[in-house]
Amino acid sequence: MAIGIEQLSINTIRTLSMDGVQKANSGHPGAPMGMAPVVYTLWQEIMNYNPADPNWANRDRFVLSIGHASMLIYSILHLTGVRQVEHGKPTSELAVPMTDIQRFRQLNSRCPGHPESHLTSGIETTTGPLGQGVATSVGMAIAQRWLATRYNRPGYPLFTYRIYSICGDGCMMEGVSSEAASLAAHLKLNNLCWIYDSNRITIDGSTSIAFTEDTAARFRAYGWNVLNVDDANDISKVRESVLASQQSDKPTFIVVKSHIAFGSPHKQDTSDAHGEPLGEEEIKLTKRNYGWPEDAKFLVPPEVTAHFQSGIGERGKKEQENWNRLFANYKNEYPELAKEVELLLANKLPEGWDKNLPVFPTDAKGIASRDSSGKVLNAIAQNVPWLLGGSADLAKSTKTRLTFKEAGDQGPEEFGGRNLHFGVREHGMTAIVNGLGLSKLKAFGSGFLIFSDYAKGSIRLSAIMELPVIHIFTHDSIGVGEDGPTHQPIEQLISLRAIPEMIVLRPGDANEVVEAWRYIMTVSNHPVSLILSRQALPTLDRTKFAPASELKKGGYILSDAPNGKPQLILIASGSEVSLAISAMEKLTAEGIAVRVVSMPSWELFERQSAEYREQVLPKNITARVSIEMSSTIGWDRYIGLNGKAVGMHSFGASAPIKDLQQHFGFTVEKVCEAAKSVL
Repeated sequence: MAIGIEQLSINTIRTLSMDGVQKANSGHPGAPMGMAPVVYTLWQEIMNYNPADPNWANRDRFVLSIGHASMLIYSILHLTGVRQVEHGKPTSELAVPMTDIQRFRQLNSRCPGHPESHLTSGIETTTGPLGQGVATSVGMAIAQRWLATRYNRPGYPLFTYRIYSICGDGCMMEGVSSEAASLAAHLKLNNLCWIYDSNRITIDGSTSIAFTEDTAARFRAYGWNVLNVDDANDISKVRESVLASQQSDKPTFIVVKSHIAFGSPHKQDTSDAHGEPLGEEEIKLTKRNYGWPEDAKFLVPPEVTAHFQSGIGERGKKEQENWNRLFANYKNEYPELAKEVELLLANKLPEGWDKNLPVFPTDAKGIASRDSSGKVLNAIAQNVPWLLGGSADLAKSTKTRLTFKEAGDQGPEEFGGRNLHFGVREHGMTAIVNGLGLSKLKAFGSGFLIFSDYAKGSIRLSAIMELPVIHIFTHDSIGVGEDGPTHQPIEQLISLRAIPEMIVLRPGDANEVVEAWRYIMTVSNHPVSLILSRQALPTLDRTKFAPASELKKGGYILSDAPNGKPQLILIASGSEVSLAISAMEKLTAEGIAVRVVSMPSWELFERQSAEYREQVLPKNITARVSIEMSSTIGWDRYIGLNGKAVGMHSFGASAPIKDLQQHFGFTVEKVCEAAKSVL
């Protein structure tokens, strides 16, 4: 019996997924086989998406939160003809050519084991760690609502796109998804639809061994619109449910009951199909069940590609053409807003974005870097309308609240505000910030440095995606004082420095903070972690010391010995820079020639030329001391085997800051003692 074009297309998704996993001898074939009808219906019949331009600003977003099922998205990207984007422009090349599907999980293939947004066009966000995709999709939904509020005008619905995400049992178990789902309900994000692949199987077996909650009831309790599809193969019910989600005033959670490895005679509904190939013989039997040529591999019937082209291809092309005409007219009627949109989409900044940045006068008492950062952030945000963010219920402490008149707050009834309230949800906040950044907004999240541990999964993904989001962390050391060991970061600073593509900035005074923000705003291809103090830091006299603009080099000679010939080099970051200066003054009075190096960013310093690094840290000067109220791990790269690291070798304690500094050896006397020991 002839198979209809819909079923033929669905089976093509299934068989491509099976064949890709089998050839790689690695991967997950089960979910793509079970959820192929859902993905087919969503892409072919519902989504506003132009495969010829996967960066179109008003496209619907699709997030595969179950990243282990990556062959599902690679198959649909291939079949719909999504184009690869280079330098911001779509090319004639397929984002996922057949050669890459055949090289699934192999070196340099655009089909890695889990979807990677920086490698493959059409992948909206990197997914893999479960729960991250759906949490990030909340940021995308917030971004759409913000863009629509600021830029849509009567007769000009520029930003109307929706966000769809497929998640699974693992996503439902991970805490980050719960944090994000709770906030999504509070904000009434009715542009958001999560489709839950309820196949009741995990790697270890049936979900009944560890997961027996009523997930639908949980989402109803959050405040979501909950719908049910009893059979993933019922595409009419899938269609009906997704279309119904578009009419809701809440985010929608669609529970779809599916069969992992659907059609496999021996592996359907088993954990064997979760993380390993079906096997050649099982694939043949499964293809026979589909009415598919048993020996055919990577078969794509031409009528299937033609079907997708006449569906999503033609629909998406017309939708984008209509939008382009709309935007052309919008530019005539709202030229200033249109200019903002163009700059935002191009990751560019408005002219004069850095005007009115504060200049902090010399002050021995000084100002906490969290406070100076708040002043700089507010100055910049007034000139960059799409700079927005918030904190995990700590804005008063992290000084990240935007206080100028037009800033406003974002809430369920108003989405044009620049201040976001994430609640006590560090991990959810950071994933949401990633979603905002993927939507072209300049986004920041903030919290205490100690709680970067709670957010580390999402922080790491921002680095993998080369995403220019801003992670602001205050209370950066034992300087937190009385809050004690649970709130005093020790190993967190080095753990952030260990993340590839992450730039960590720990400025030493208020004017270094200004320069840190000047750098942050121009970044386009990696995240930045800005590390700030709770306690006041003296504002240095820049007529006596090197200019703060040298921060952009990561490390620089702040104060030098006479004739530039030091016997000893003191290296410090953040709040310890002033301690290094005080120690230098005492050692100089004793006749020791000292150079002080401010090292706010290891990563930026390592990007400088070998000649510059040698100029700052000459190899022949081996007497070196590093000073940082944090773990000493890593400082050996700058102080060498003969150097001394003044730092933390234990957890902290609960006491006033001065008592802690005395107890743990962060005093002029102790630094001078360390210095003399290496001479």
